[in-house]
Amino acid sequence: MPVKEDAEVQAYEKIPMERIRNIGIMAHIDAGKTTTSERILFYTGKIHKVGDIDAGTTTLDFMKQEQERGITIQSACTTCIWPSAGQLYRVNLIDTPGHVDFTAEVERSLRVLDGAVAVLDGKNGVEPQTETVWRQADKYNVPSIVYVNKLDSIGSDFYMSARSIKEKLGANGVPIQIPIGTEKEFSGVIDLVKMVAWHWENEVDPKTNAIPAPTKIAIPADYLDKAKEYRGKMLEQLANYDDEIMMKVLNGEEPTVEEIQKAIRKETINHQIHPVLAGASYKSKGIQPLLDAVVDYLPAPSDLPPVIGTDKKGDKVQCPADPKAHLSALAFKITTNQFGKLCFFRVYSGTLKTGSYVYNATKGVTERVSRIVLMNADEEEDVTEATAGEIAAIIGLKSTTTGDTLCDEDHQVLLESIKFQDPLISEAIEPVKRVDMDKMAATLMKFCEEDPTFHFYTDSDTGQSIISGVGELQLDVNVTRLKDDYGIPCKVGAPQVSYKETIRKVAVCEGKYIKQTGGHGQYGHVVFRFSPNPGKGIETEDEVTGGRIPKEFIKPSLDGFVEATSRGLIAGFPAIDIKAELIDGSSHPVDSSEAAYKTASAIAFRLAAQKCDPVILEPMVKAEITTPEQYLGTVLGDVSSRRGMVTDTTTKGNAQVITAIVPLANMFGYINALRSMTQGRGIYSMEFDHYQEVPKSVQEEIVKSRAQ
Repeated sequence: MPVKEDAEVQAYEKIPMERIRNIGIMAHIDAGKTTTSERILFYTGKIHKVGDIDAGTTTLDFMKQEQERGITIQSACTTCIWPSAGQLYRVNLIDTPGHVDFTAEVERSLRVLDGAVAVLDGKNGVEPQTETVWRQADKYNVPSIVYVNKLDSIGSDFYMSARSIKEKLGANGVPIQIPIGTEKEFSGVIDLVKMVAWHWENEVDPKTNAIPAPTKIAIPADYLDKAKEYRGKMLEQLANYDDEIMMKVLNGEEPTVEEIQKAIRKETINHQIHPVLAGASYKSKGIQPLLDAVVDYLPAPSDLPPVIGTDKKGDKVQCPADPKAHLSALAFKITTNQFGKLCFFRVYSGTLKTGSYVYNATKGVTERVSRIVLMNADEEEDVTEATAGEIAAIIGLKSTTTGDTLCDEDHQVLLESIKFQDPLISEAIEPVKRVDMDKMAATLMKFCEEDPTFHFYTDSDTGQSIISGVGELQLDVNVTRLKDDYGIPCKVGAPQVSYKETIRKVAVCEGKYIKQTGGHGQYGHVVFRFSPNPGKGIETEDEVTGGRIPKEFIKPSLDGFVEATSRGLIAGFPAIDIKAELIDGSSHPVDSSEAAYKTASAIAFRLAAQKCDPVILEPMVKAEITTPEQYLGTVLGDVSSRRGMVTDTTTKGNAQVITAIVPLANMFGYINALRSMTQGRGIYSMEFDHYQEVPKSVQEEIVKSRAQ
């Protein structure tokens, strides 16, 4: 398992599609994603010295904020080469954030990847954010393997971590390796497929900060029985899905290595199993076998079904993974650097060349491709083209944003876009110096383009500039970027929750807008049936019969309702989960207009405030709080005082883990309160769970404060 030579790294364009792997590294915060990615870059020859998170020298965490905070904020892309079985494989790797505030980075990365490596902290197994990213991978049908990291840490347990895959994710994790040694004695892994062991020495190369390649050894005698036991379990799992393996197992025969690898690969791609591997990335142990597993078991673009898009008529069309097919590509990330706007994209079919023109089917505009580059974090390498199955970046696109489809204008296709979570909290923001207002606004708009979950707007009632996002950390990072990276110091107000509104009763509401003037008047008349629509968002239906409303005014009527929902019914918060059926109305042969019907719909919706029993909804978060046992009662009491509902309490070592559903409004600054209650020993993580009706007393307070 040698370190790559520079000459090999230049071979990107010579590698066929079947030897390309588009993978992402995903996990809970602090599980070791970036450390694992850093070691992958080193052992593939992409870098020549291993970076360190604590020292702020990692390649993929290149932002100043990432280096100072020691966390990943933006997903980082890189391309590297790995040799296996005498062949070179191209690995396009994306390192994603673990913090829930930056979940959009994970979402858009998984949308364009073919496979994923889920990294677990060997002390904790599956954690809350692991569940979140796993669900995101399932959403896009991304096959994954699991890498249990930090097995050299005190309290680490490979077998507990492997069990947690089934217990917490409901997924079929199948160990194909087991560790040799535990905690400080962790020294290698046993390959259950080939029944050999890999041993790593502990000496670190002072020039590279890395441990040399592993030594292949016989399985230690005291681990032989355990290796046979887990190999038997692995074959039993494969036999459940593979007839050839099943027949050999039933007949007492030993499948060949090739047969086992073929079965693991097939069932991993089919989402039947998730191979589980072992390692300790910080000590550079387990990385080479992990890379071998990536090329052996995760799919190439050609292994997956063609992506489905729609043509101009709305008919479904296939986009085969063929460089000679018509172009279809998806823009999944926008960033800005010193050279301008950088658009990351995945080519699903066809070929995109430097200097060519590409059609943005989402925006309906043609753009010129000035340069195509492969990215290694913040470094660029020019290439002449990107073909089906490849991930690269374009410099020069002006109108393209996240989720847009790029294609041939003569063969237009629209791919499914990417949906992101709505903002949950907001803050008022203003520059310290008034002369910086325009500069601040322009910079914040760039941030919005880079991160679809970050919003910036001006409140029409107060005239304040508002930023909103999914978490406090996300807003804090962007405010700090304004100051440190752009020289714009800003002041922010206290975080405010993004409440929503909805209705609890069905009612028929009529809206009429009649205005007479000297010339043509205005006439719009609609009748809606509004009903609760839990969890399904805003939906509209046209139920008008007999031409009571002319066809050309149906859409404006429905649009008028949708626009009115943004202003709410009680306190001005956006309304959600309402079904609106347009059931009747009338028209005037001269005075009817689109604007009049839009206004009539808004009037009808305002009546819902009186007839549909509207309520305010608040975002609820799922919090997982870990505390030493002696502080359990205090922490539980505090959760209750925050209107939290405890759903589970479990023991992990000498600590207690509390799972609770709590209003987001009551969790601002919680980490300081938790540290105070637990003498600095408590930790927590949280993620958005659902919207829930606020208690009547809280609703009255919210309405009163909004009226002031």
